[in-house]
Amino acid sequence: MDRSESLVRDHLRYRGFERIVYQPDGNIPPDFLVDGRIAVEVRRLNENEGTESGELRGLETIRISTERKLYKLLRSLGPSTSGSSWFVGLNLKRPVPRWKHVEPELREQLERFRDNESCQKLCAIHVAEGLEIKIFHKASRPHRTCFVYGASSDSDTGGFVLNNTQRNLRLCVQEKMRKIAPVRHKYFEWWLVFVDHIGFGVDDCDQELFRKYLGIEHDLDRVILLSPHDARRAFDLPTKTATFL
Repeated sequence: MDRSESLVRDHLRYRGFERIVYQPDGNIPPDFLVDGRIAVEVRRLNENEGTESGELRGLETIRISTERKLYKLLRSLGPSTSGSSWFVGLNLKRPVPRWKHVEPELREQLERFRDNESCQKLCAIHVAEGLEIKIFHKASRPHRTCFVYGASSDSDTGGFVLNNTQRNLRLCVQEKMRKIAPVRHKYFEWWLVFVDHIGFGVDDCDQELFRKYLGIEHDLDRVILLSPHDARRAFDLPTKTATFL
């Protein structure tokens, strides 16, 4: 059981359910069966993009992968000849170029910076469209390596929470409905619970706005947004046709 599933189990208990069975049919939907009749599917609500195969991929997937590769490269470069260290940041914009196409030139430019004190100043390294490396701060003390990974920025994430939530809910609801379609007949009632990593839950002051504008078309019995920080804080999505602000 992963962290999202554990949180949803706690939420179901908070609602007063006691008969909660995890993966009643094995590693296929539903994730939980409640009182022998309510099938509950769980998903993390994040920002997504479509892939060529038609599957969804979280925007953070590419960012995390690129961060790891950059971190490995920076460590491999070792200390600078001057003994100073510099903090490095990463900025992405999709489509992100493949790492193997940009790594050789990036390594060459970083080595030039490392080995020539006259080149050591704050700068941005544009290796390819969609990927920028910033040397944004000189460390106050030497580190074991010349370059220390400091931060990342993803130009394709963020935005107005309501519209961002609406867009990704549509994508994720459709994905889940396709997934449960072959087994939909097995249970009388189906719920879909999203652990909300976009808005991090719907505050009381936003509920009226969300009820008015966040309707998502679906034929499930319940679609719920759950705070990732509080298993008691949940918002039931209206099922009317959505309207954009």
